[in-house]
Amino acid sequence: MMSLQQEEDHLRTNSEFEGIVGQTTLMRQMFSYMLRVAPHYRTLLISGETGTGKELVARAIHRLSPRASSRYVVLNCSAVVEALFESELFGHVKGSFTGASQDKLGLFEHAHTGTLFLDEIGDMPLSTQSKLLRVLQNQEVQRVGGLTVRKVDVRVVAATNHDLRAAIAEKRFREDLYYRLCMVEIKTPRLAACMEDLPLLERHFVGRFALQYGKELRGLTERAQIQLSRHRWPGNVRELENVIGHAGMMTMTNMIDVQDLPPYLQAPGLEQLRPHADTLKLQERRLILQALEEAGGNQTQAARNLGVSRDRLRYARKKHSIETPDSARRARATGA
Repeated sequence: MMSLQQEEDHLRTNSEFEGIVGQTTLMRQMFSYMLRVAPHYRTLLISGETGTGKELVARAIHRLSPRASSRYVVLNCSAVVEALFESELFGHVKGSFTGASQDKLGLFEHAHTGTLFLDEIGDMPLSTQSKLLRVLQNQEVQRVGGLTVRKVDVRVVAATNHDLRAAIAEKRFREDLYYRLCMVEIKTPRLAACMEDLPLLERHFVGRFALQYGKELRGLTERAQIQLSRHRWPGNVRELENVIGHAGMMTMTNMIDVQDLPPYLQAPGLEQLRPHADTLKLQERRLILQALEEAGGNQTQAARNLGVSRDRLRYARKKHSIETPDSARRARATGA
């Protein structure tokens, strides 16, 4: 097992840490902070914009902690009906309310000796916040409708994309709960603040989707990289992941180009980076014709050369009215 100093040295020479990609100063600082708090925290707050990887950070900290072999339990606070919050967290006994047909174990008991991740904690109702605070203070839970108090040993990681200090000022979040949670706070950086990491992230997602789609994707063309570098990324890394996933499906070659990106990234004002749509269609048709010719009419080989499936090639042939390999060779010979 590496010492903390060895782990810190490892960070300086690697672009990926616990599945999170980044080499900028902000990302390295976050990784270092994660290493330092993982062995010791009881409660932890992760804050950052939507799409910055807060859950990835939470899972990584659990894996780095002494609780790594225990359960990691997740609750998305924004997806729970207010009336059921206490039952979800603390459990209930049979007959405690309409529909409680049997005893139910709460997530705190389920996560005993492990980690409970409370995502979007800013959406938790005030009434539940007070009960959560008691559990964090006493490490005890009482099921809804029950009389027995049960001891629990749970580390709690909470995450939010809200400004909790503003929520406190507006009486939407308890100040005492905030300070109980944020003895340690980790902030996940915006992608716009770590643009030097963009090429790393692009390669990471291209590799992932190449494997997922079974395509021989090699990367992005220079003009596609320029296009992405000019975007402001309001959706952060999650938006980039979706963009590369979309483009990886759309591309007919092993290189992602501008025309493969989602339409909103083929924006007005950047026309100099991409030819007219009609020209793109013509280029795509010629590429298919060339691949079929070089493969001697063998559609399986042509699809392999293009880095796409045979079904995808068949669809493209129909779209461009290339009916058979023979007609492709004839069309190529006539300069179509």
